[in-house]
Amino acid sequence: MDSFQLNCWSEHGELKAVMLCAPSIVDVTDLKIAEQVGWSATVNHQKAMENFMALKTTLENAGVHVLDYARELAHDQQLLSEQLLNRYFVRDLACVIGNRLLLGKAGSSLRRPEYPLAHSFLEKWFPQQWLAKSQPLHSFECGDLLILNKDAVLINLGMRTTIEAIESLKESIFQEGFSEIAIIDLPKSNDTLHLDMNCNVVNPNLVVAKSFVRHFPVQVLTAQSSRFDMVEPFLKRHGLDVYWLDSYKTILDINFINLNPETILISKQATPQQLLTHPLLKNKNLLEVDVTELEKGGGGIRCMTLPLVRT
Repeated sequence: MDSFQLNCWSEHGELKAVMLCAPSIVDVTDLKIAEQVGWSATVNHQKAMENFMALKTTLENAGVHVLDYARELAHDQQLLSEQLLNRYFVRDLACVIGNRLLLGKAGSSLRRPEYPLAHSFLEKWFPQQWLAKSQPLHSFECGDLLILNKDAVLINLGMRTTIEAIESLKESIFQEGFSEIAIIDLPKSNDTLHLDMNCNVVNPNLVVAKSFVRHFPVQVLTAQSSRFDMVEPFLKRHGLDVYWLDSYKTILDINFINLNPETILISKQATPQQLLTHPLLKNKNLLEVDVTELEKGGGGIRCMTLPLVRT
């Protein structure tokens, strides 16, 4: 693997390296079973793999270095990992914030085996920066964290992330130079499972969010204090306007990933017309990819990608 340093200070800079994981080899052919494991429909493994290869190829064609940790698994590890239904949702496993690696901790027993496997490869790939890792004792899934800019991050408590985990990680975040951490506690349901199902950073000065989010307060932590604010004035104070979406088809309209400041990688199932009506977004390039089979697992493109380097 080419040598590079972990580096992410935003959600919108040019994506240089990303971690993915191929889907499991399991077919889920019974709708009731699919619902019991949190999926919206039955899933065909072959179609899911075709979707994954389309995502991987699209990223590589855009000049992004792709690391697929499924390819690195030893035989005994693979025997377990290839049975794990949600292993391709790598966003939750870890996140790079500044030059530091924050390790996630599973909030669901179904996903618990994935975390040590993925973390072992991150340690192997980035031994120099492994010393700067931070890991919570309580559940923390990284789909609940948004890097707003070099000064602030937004974290959702949600269904899978605890206040104890945030308390244990906050010092590591402040050490990277961020001055404020805003904590929001959104409704706990499948369609609000993680923060990135409800809002996303789409430009250096613009956040897109479901309209209900505007009614939630945030607890703002600094290294010395804690206070409360509403989410919109907090974002505006950090130079971010909010584009409130009053109507949206699915989470796919929000759960995209920025390839660079001009280009969004988005699902072919999304309905981005409303997004593109905003004056700041009219000239955005949309790069669409068909990941329909993978999306049946309950997440979108952002959930399937773990940025390692942005510039």
